[in-house]
Amino acid sequence: MAHALLVAGVLSASALVVAQEAFVVRDIRVEGLQRTDPGTVFNYLGVKVGDRFDQAAASKAIKTLYETGFFRDVRVEAQDGVLIVSVVERPTVAAINISGAREFDSDTLKKALRDAGLSEGKILDRTILDRAEQEIKKQYLSRGRYDVEVTTTLTPLERNRTSIAIEVKEGEVARIESINIIGASAFTEKVLLEQMQLSTGGWFSWYTKDDQYSRQKLSADLEAVRAYYTNRGFLEFNVESTQVSLSPDRTKVFITVNISEGAKFTVSGVSLSGELLLPEGELRALIPVKSGDVFNRTRLADGAKSISDRLGREGYAFASVNTVPEIDRANQTVAFNYVIDPGRRVYVRRINVAGNVQTRDEVIRREMRQLEASWYDQAKIQRSKIRLDRLGFFEEVTMDNQAVAGSNDQIDVDVTVKEKNTGTINAGAGYSSSEKLVLSASLSQNNVLGTGNALAVQVNTSRASKTAVIAYSNPYWTADGVSRGFDVYRRTYDPTSTGGGSYILETFGSGVRFGIPISETDSVSLGVSGEHSKLTLSPGISPLRFFDYQKEFGSSTNTFKVQSGWARDTRDSIDYPTRGWFQSVSVESTLPVTNIKYYK
Repeated sequence: MAHALLVAGVLSASALVVAQEAFVVRDIRVEGLQRTDPGTVFNYLGVKVGDRFDQAAASKAIKTLYETGFFRDVRVEAQDGVLIVSVVERPTVAAINISGAREFDSDTLKKALRDAGLSEGKILDRTILDRAEQEIKKQYLSRGRYDVEVTTTLTPLERNRTSIAIEVKEGEVARIESINIIGASAFTEKVLLEQMQLSTGGWFSWYTKDDQYSRQKLSADLEAVRAYYTNRGFLEFNVESTQVSLSPDRTKVFITVNISEGAKFTVSGVSLSGELLLPEGELRALIPVKSGDVFNRTRLADGAKSISDRLGREGYAFASVNTVPEIDRANQTVAFNYVIDPGRRVYVRRINVAGNVQTRDEVIRREMRQLEASWYDQAKIQRSKIRLDRLGFFEEVTMDNQAVAGSNDQIDVDVTVKEKNTGTINAGAGYSSSEKLVLSASLSQNNVLGTGNALAVQVNTSRASKTAVIAYSNPYWTADGVSRGFDVYRRTYDPTSTGGGSYILETFGSGVRFGIPISETDSVSLGVSGEHSKLTLSPGISPLRFFDYQKEFGSSTNTFKVQSGWARDTRDSIDYPTRGWFQSVSVESTLPVTNIKYYK
């Protein structure tokens, strides 16, 4: 006999229909599922065959199922002991299309949407969609576009899917109309504004965009002003407040910064305390601050870092150095105490390498100057990072120290790299009336198959000039870092084929070279090469001086050369060095068996 049915309540837009009387569940039937697995419903339902089902159980089941976010509507009915759960699933997001966005690329905005919880394949939730719209607006507001409009359009698709079209109307960029700094007396407003990247615009603002307001830029500029003051004695400088206002049409920005300069302080003394470990004189030599100096925050921090790095060379990876000020406002002086806590001396248990998809582990590990199962050395860690940067294989190299669980004297060093393209391919074709079809191609790869070896191939073919070159080098021919490279080439220059000359010059040769490291920054090189040249002249047409050359050296010449050199490279990067030098000296000379003798 069927139970009497009634509507017991509505919960979060869900209809609830249950029997007035409690009953024992004889069977459970789920209706309305399209994508969701029935087992998911059973797991959240909290009821199984044989259980007693009543009003409270029904309310709890509906609430639990609705909170999963999978369903737009949930109904529970009872009929002859059978519990019928009817659901209406929320649609899934099949595609997200963004139009009208020029300030950001589509990938950046889609990442912002993912961070807000909206992405393709996920269940559509109107709350999350509203949050996603606000996230896009937030991205634009950070770039000074306060008039941005974001609209979304939902298009239902088959199989309960939805396509989302997001249209962005970016509006005009709000440009800075004025920047006022209130409270400055030690320096003029002009001097302080020169420390900031933001400005009211100039001749090149169309390129630099320095008149376009953004919160990030303003925060960076305020920090630059703070650094300007604190590096010139103003220990207690503070930015009291910042007001940013917009014009009614949201196209002009007015910035007001209120600052408190405070007094100008002089350093009255520098002391050291804590567990020094090293001679005090050695540590004091690392501090670029002395009594009588005008307070300088950067120099003070540099001293702390230098001490920490020095302790790191002794194995103290987690050394802490804090500066404690003792301020005498009456005399406008400040004394600093460097409090040193070296922590425990640690050794490196393991070096972990991650992020290298193409590059082999051994290519990275052979550049590491820090060894496993040895005392931690900060200088070796820094040197290892520089060597990896100088390979030219990576966009970014980071090294992090991780404490080993259950041990207070071991760490793991995590080396994470982000690879970049290390090869180029160029190809070209041309046509001229004299040389006809001209083809050229070149290939270079500085990290062949992830081995760290370099290969370059070049081919050029035309009627007048033909070239073929192959060069290969192995930077670790030996485990000690001795490099070896060789090249083979052939060139033919025949201007007679185009009617523009009266001779043919054919050249082919090869060479081998070695590089031997003698220190971390210095190396010497040695190389030997040979070249064969053949000169063919046209009697009665070629210039007389060509025949004089041929008479003296012959139609064919063999040249054997030896090269040697020295190089010092202290750069921190090959592509974008920020410090260091590259110096080199080389000598090249022919051997006695050569037809033509020279040196340079």
